[in-house]
Formats: sequence, C-alpha cells, structure tokens
Amino acid sequence: MKLTGAQALIKSLEMQGVDVMFGLPGGAILPVYDPIIDSPIRHILVRHEQGAGHMAEGYAHATGRPGVAMVTSGPAATNIVTPLADAYMDSVPIVVITGQVATGLIGSDAFQEADTTGITMSVTKHNWLVTDANDIPNVVAEAFHVATTGRPGPVLIDFPKDVANAEMDWYWPTSVDMPGYKPNTRGHSKMIAAAVKMMFESAKPVFYVGGGVLNARGSEALAELVEITGIPVVTTLMARGAFPDDHPLCLGMPGMHGNYTAVTAMQKSDLLIALGSRFDDRVTGKLDGFAPGAKVIHVDIDPAELGKLRRPDVPIVGDCRSVIEDIIRAIKADPDAYQQRTDISDWVKTVKQWQEKYPLKYEQPALSGVLKPQYVIEKLRDAVPSDTIVVSGVGQHQMWASQYWKFNYPYTWINSGGLGTMGFAVPAAIGAKVGMPDRTVWAIDGDGCFQMTAQELVTASMERIPIKVALLNNSYLGMVRQWQEMFYGERYSEVYLSPDLPDYVKWAEAMGCASFRVENAEEVGPTIEKANEINDRPVVIEFRTDSSEKVFPMVPAGVTNDNIILGPEGLNGK
Repeated sequence: MKLTGAQALIKSLEMQGVDVMFGLPGGAILPVYDPIIDSPIRHILVRHEQGAGHMAEGYAHATGRPGVAMVTSGPAATNIVTPLADAYMDSVPIVVITGQVATGLIGSDAFQEADTTGITMSVTKHNWLVTDANDIPNVVAEAFHVATTGRPGPVLIDFPKDVANAEMDWYWPTSVDMPGYKPNTRGHSKMIAAAVKMMFESAKPVFYVGGGVLNARGSEALAELVEITGIPVVTTLMARGAFPDDHPLCLGMPGMHGNYTAVTAMQKSDLLIALGSRFDDRVTGKLDGFAPGAKVIHVDIDPAELGKLRRPDVPIVGDCRSVIEDIIRAIKADPDAYQQRTDISDWVKTVKQWQEKYPLKYEQPALSGVLKPQYVIEKLRDAVPSDTIVVSGVGQHQMWASQYWKFNYPYTWINSGGLGTMGFAVPAAIGAKVGMPDRTVWAIDGDGCFQMTAQELVTASMERIPIKVALLNNSYLGMVRQWQEMFYGERYSEVYLSPDLPDYVKWAEAMGCASFRVENAEEVGPTIEKANEINDRPVVIEFRTDSSEKVFPMVPAGVTNDNIILGPEGLNGK
C-alpha cells in the first residue's frame, strides 16, 4: 500500500494506540494535518505551542500513557522546548512531532527554520530527524519505545515537509531493534539481599519515596512493603499520592517546604531507603549536611542517578516496582531473619511525637477577614471527590497544595517539580481531563502563573473540556516576594502584579468559562459548591488571598535541613 509520509506518520500513531494529540498547524507541518481529517485520533487545537506540550504532559501524568503533541517548525518548535525540558526533568513520557523545512533547505536559514534536533538534544531522551519516508514507521515505533521504557521521558521527531509529501510502501515493524538502548529493569539479587540485611539492622529507617515509584506503577507494592516492615515513609513533591497520606506511617513531604516530621526524620535516620528519588537539592538542603548519620540504599532505573549526589551503600539499578517486589520476596523467604530484625518501635514512636508537636499550621481570621490561601485549599479538598486530580502551577500555591491536600490515591497530583515551570497548571489540567474524562480535575494556580497560559482556557471551552481552576490571587509573584522579604531586606523588586489588572472574572468569562470572585472566608464553601455543579464548561474561581502570607515550614537556601524555620515567629526545629 502506497502512502505519503504524512499518511504514514498518522497511521503509525494509530498503530501505537494514540487516541488524542495536542497541536497547532503551520507551514512545515501542514501536509501532516490533512490526513488527520480521516483519522480516528482526536486533535485538540491549542492557542500556544507551549500549551500543547504541557497538555501532553498532563495526559501522560494522569493516564500513564505517552502524551503526543505536534507543532510546526521554527518558533513553534522553540515554543515547545519548555515542556520538553519540563518532561525531561520529571521523567514524563511524551512524544513531540515538529515540522521542519524541506531537507534541501536545511542549513540555509529558510523561513521558519531552526535546528530543532540540536536545540532539543539536551532536553530529550532521544530525537530523530527523518530524511527518508520509508523510515517513518520504524522511527515512530522507536520513539514510543524510548519514551516509555527505562526512565520515562520526552522524545522528539523532526519531520521535514518534503518527507511528508514523499511516497512510501506501508509496513509496520514487528519489533524494535535498538542495540545501544537496553534499560535494566531487574535489580541484582546480591544487592537485593544486601538491602534486606541493612533494613533489618537499621534502628531508624525511612523510606524516601520519589516519582520513580509512580512511574513504575509501584504504589501497591510499596504499600505491601511498608506493611511488612513498619518503616515510616516520606513522599517527595513528585511522589505525593504514591503512599496514602492517611496511613499512620506516612510522614508527608520532605524538603525546603516539607513538614517538620518528614524533614527531621530524614535528618535523624540511620538508613534512607531511596526508591525512585534523586536527592534533589530542594529535598537535601545543604548536601554535606543532609542525613549525616544515614546509610543509603538507592533504587533507581537510571544508573546515572546512583552516586550522582550521594554515594549509596547499596546501589540497585532497576524498576522500582520490580525491585520492591523482589525485596518483599526476599523478606518472606527468610522468616527467621525477619523475626530477629532490629526493633524500630521507639523510632516510630518518636516520629509520631514529632507529628503531634509540630503540625502544619496557619490562622484564618474571622470569616469576614483576610482570606488565607491554606484555608481555600482545605475547603476545596473537603468539597471534592477523594480521587480528584489536582494540578498546580509553580510557587507558593504549589507548596500549599502539596502540604494541605490529602493525597490518598496515586496519580491524583500533577505538578512541575524539577523545572518549576510557571504556566504549567492550566494546560496540564486540560491534558489530564482529556485523559481521564470521568474524573474531577481542579487546577490550583497563582495569578503570576495563570497569566502565562490562561489562553488555553479558550481551548478548554471550545473543546468542551470542563476543568476547574482555583486561582489564588495575592497580587504578587508570591514566592519571589517571600524571598525578598526574608533575605533581601524587604526590597520588593518587580514582584507586584496588581489585584485588579487583569479582571480575572471578566477574562475567564471572555474565554467561555463560568467565573466567580471570592473575597472572604464565608464565601469560599458556597462558591466551590457552585463550581462543582457546573460540568458543561470550564470554571474559574478567583480567590483574593492574603498577599503577605508566606510558606512555612522553610529551609533557607544554603543551610542544612536542621535549620528548618517552622513559622513567621522564626522558631527552628532543633
């Protein structure tokens, strides 16, 4: 069967089971948009290419399947670099297709030409420049294989216009042969045994759970391991929901804005069992002072992560779920050693005492008083289904959402962790809702983030994607303001945004959304109820929140986690 390269590309996507793609057409990719008309793949027309990439990310986060985005060449390709970098940092499987000028024009500074493969080399797992239409099925199969195996991540296919117009004989590869790419998914048996021995000998162990557990679909295995061992668990920003917050052994989020118990448990532990976590600087604080008395078992599917920042005593390369299951089998295979393990009951008791003594706290004044953002999040949390998918932007609202929401199900928390991309929330929420249409999806956003990508609410309205947005408007770039207040002598340089410009209610209505404004605490609950009843279009609630509120606890940059500041009174956790 003869097909054009464009037809072959779309058919290849169909063969991969793609049901939706996010994109924006333009000159170089135009031939590929013609066969979309005849394809069962749903195409969602975005208003900016960055939105397409973040929607693909949100879809991938929520479903576990690779998200797909397609844009044209030049500025369209550079606009999607940010989502590629974001997905690369957070190990999100997306496949991005970019148009390219005809092969004969590459390197001639042709109209809308950019060296897309060169630009994106450092922010993709791999990228391809297709120069022969006959290679298309193989390239697509390889792209999806690379994106979804090993450590997941973004890939890119750069697609010249003449290749799209050329003819090829259709085929579909029965297998993928990439000799240089063979991810190791099974942990070494000797390392598994060493890890179990170290766990049994530890008196103050902590499971340090990262996003790799979610990527591995390892939440159930983790829950079983925790039940067997009784070891407390911290879940990083990227792992919220990997272990349920309502479990007595869940300590919550560690790190710069983690709670006292999670931060201190890691500091005081004698063994960190790192599962799919990468010792990020926001978790460790000053690295040479992080968990100074702890041995480390580090499990990660990416061998480059082992020893990158902290030398592990037991390094295990492998898929987190597979390794956890092997650890469970090893424990059950040696009941005598299990019975003789070190008693950790005093450690668990100590940790629980910390939880009681140092809870997260804030004060909401009288219902008619200034509105605290934490109060908004708690009221929202209590008014929605427990499996609601929450998507955040980046900044103070992101930290408050992670702190005050209760994540009891995996894949219900979507955010930009590693890159910290402002503007992530709205398009990512759209992608999540497309992937999980029967689930409630709330985006929690700040006014700074919202102004960067709010135009994608036009996409949501046009495509009937009824996401809901809680916009915490404090009139500032809040996290920057917090740092300027605490560390720059209250010299507020270029952080004021204005409470009234733009008028968020009118703007949201102009984009086809239902919209409300809330200015005091007594309006919060009733307005959220109204929003929850609207399911035929997007909803935006602007909450006018306290501009002076800061995120606590906080570990200042450059110091150890022992210097955690619990609140504005300046107490530390020593």
